Formats: sequence, structure tokens, C-alpha cells
Amino acid sequence: MKGSWFQYAKGFVRVKLYKGDAEQFLNEAVKQRVELWDLSFEREGKLIFYVSIPDYFRLRPLLRAVRGRSRVLERHGLPFQMARLARRKTFAAGMLGFVVALYLMSTLVWDVEAEGTATISEEQILAAARAEGVRPFQWSFRLGETTELADRIAQRLPNATWVGIDKQGTKLGITVIESSRPEQTKLQGPRDLVASADAVVTRIVAESGRPKVARNDRVRKGDVLISGIVGEGERTQAVISKGEVRGLVWYEFKIESPLEREVKAYTGEEITRKYWLIGNRALQVTGYKGPTFAMSDTRAAYKKLRLGPWTLPFGSGIEKEKEVVVLSDRLSEEEAKNAGLAQARLELLAKCGEGAVIKAEKLLHEQTENGKVVINVLFEVEQSIALERPIIQYNVPQMNVEQGE
Repeated sequence: MKGSWFQYAKGFVRVKLYKGDAEQFLNEAVKQRVELWDLSFEREGKLIFYVSIPDYFRLRPLLRAVRGRSRVLERHGLPFQMARLARRKTFAAGMLGFVVALYLMSTLVWDVEAEGTATISEEQILAAARAEGVRPFQWSFRLGETTELADRIAQRLPNATWVGIDKQGTKLGITVIESSRPEQTKLQGPRDLVASADAVVTRIVAESGRPKVARNDRVRKGDVLISGIVGEGERTQAVISKGEVRGLVWYEFKIESPLEREVKAYTGEEITRKYWLIGNRALQVTGYKGPTFAMSDTRAAYKKLRLGPWTLPFGSGIEKEKEVVVLSDRLSEEEAKNAGLAQARLELLAKCGEGAVIKAEKLLHEQTENGKVVINVLFEVEQSIALERPIIQYNVPQMNVEQGE
């Protein structure tokens, strides 16, 4: 019962019975229904107990009955706290003012963030929000219900299908979902699929049109792979040829890889700066007299205070600037060659497009000169080799001219 909020509100004291018969005193307390708790005895046999403030004033008849005397050892509870504050009026007024100021600042909107879309920019969303009174340092209770506010903002954004407002403490987030529109594709006419490079065909699948080559055929750049001319004689028609054609293509690369390279490393020296956050601004409080570095790497972390579900516009941050030096790293010829080959593979796959696979590579020439390893390598790549080419034949009937693919 000692720690219950009800007893804390009434107030309670710790009392020592230093004179009188403790056993008789307890019997009298039971008879008078005086509530005592946490009873204990000292080595000298003196009784110590807790009693609430109202029951403490009922102890006088019990003490007279047993010819006892008591002494208050400790005072706890709200009445004693209020009495202390009454003696410190300036402190009490400051604490009350702090609570009021904290409440007022927590009801302000300190930050407004918007999440734009492909066609609706963040600036357009914030402009529509400002037109409805949503701006930093605005009282949150003046904004009204978030659902109604979201509807009014959506009316100012013609391309918006839905607007959501998420209020977390002093921060207000606006999310917009735009209306989806069908992709506009241009009209396409009859076409052939031709080879984009000299290659050996490894796979051909024709969805429409007539295949002109087979697997393992060698083709040159510009050769027709899938023809858009189908039929025979008077039934010849031009269509949009579709399909997948893959082939082996060869690329020769000349690679120059240096034997020395520069790498960045930390020296262990660093500067630590601490900041106080007030709204969207940071005030530096430490780290003014730190050394200056010719090269450095800076990492920062910031954290705002939270009061229950609210995020307050105050916080702290720490920034660490670490000194960086540039060191020379000596590579062996084998390491330089492997590094050059790895870079060439990445560039080759990016050039050949999605789905390209390096099947083989052959080293043609290798030499070391002027601090570099120079190699010539031949790559064999399996990739898509189909390239669209329109059919320009006015005397051929056209069929299945469609919009899109």
C-alpha cells in the first residue's frame, strides 16, 4: 500500500514509537481501525510504521492510552510536495510556465512534408496545402479534421485520386496518389526483325512473322531474322513481326590496368561536434576549436525528443569528421590484370543489354609498359540480336496494324 497512488494523493508519514508499550499500541490501533503498514522493530525494540495523514491525527488518543510518544521520521505524498512548492513560488511559477509553454509548442505544426508523384511535384502539393492553411508554425487545432483537410487539398490537385494526411506530434505528412492513365503508344506499322551485329544464332522464337534463319546459322549485321512479309502470291501481306532472337557475338577489348592505385584510409584523428536542434535548425555547441583536415569524411546523426506519441521540435545531434589520407597501393601484374578484366566484364554486360551472358573469353595479348598492364581480350557473349526495321513496300497489302505491341 505504501506505493499506491491513492496513499500518495492523501500523503503518508513514517513514524517511530520511541516510548510506550508497542503491543498495547497495536491492539488499540486495531480497535480504532487505524490503518498501519510496513511494521518493523529496531534492535532496541522500538516500533516503526507507516500511516496516512488522516489516520496520523487519530493517533493522539491511542498514544495517551498507552502513555507513548512518537516521532515523524519521513514525509511522503502530494500534500508535502505542494507545501514545498508553496515555499518556492518562483520555482513553482517557472515549472507551471514550462508545462504551459511545452503544451503550446506541442500544438504547433513545426514541419510539413509532402511525398510527390511522377506528375505532381512536392512543390505543387505544398502550395495546395498552404492555400488551405497548412504551413509551419500553424496551430494544429485550426486545421480541423484531417479527412476534411485532405479532401480540400485533393480538390486543388486535379490529377490526384487520393490525398492522405498523417499527423505525428508536431510533424504533418501529406501523401498523394495520382490517377492512373493508360499509356499512350504510337501506331506501329509493318516491320522486320534484323540482326544488330554479326553473330551465330543460338535461339529463335517467332510470335508473328516468318523466320528467315535457324539455330546455328551465321548472320551478318542487317540480315533479316524474322520477316514481316507473310503469305505467297496474291496473298502476300505485311505484318508486325515479333519474337526473340539470341546469338553469339564477339567483342575485342583493349584493357589498360595501372599497377598503382590510390586508396583512401582513415588516420584515426577526428573532430566531434554536438548540436542542439530547434525546429529545422541546428545550433552548434561544441567542437569549435578542433583541428582542420585537408581531406575528411563526415558522418552525422540527429535525434528529436519524443513525448508519448508526439515528436517535439527539440533534440540533439552529433557530427563526426574523420581525417582521410590518400595512400598508394602497389598491385602485382596478376592483380592488375584481374581488376582490368572485372571492369571490362561490367562495361560489356552493360553495353549488351539485359539478359546478356558472357560465354567465353580468350586472352590475345598481354604486356607491361609504363606502369600499366595492357591486355587484349576477346569476349564471346550471348545476347539479343533482334533489331526492328520498318517495311517500306507500298505494293504489299498491310495487315494487323495495331496500336502498341
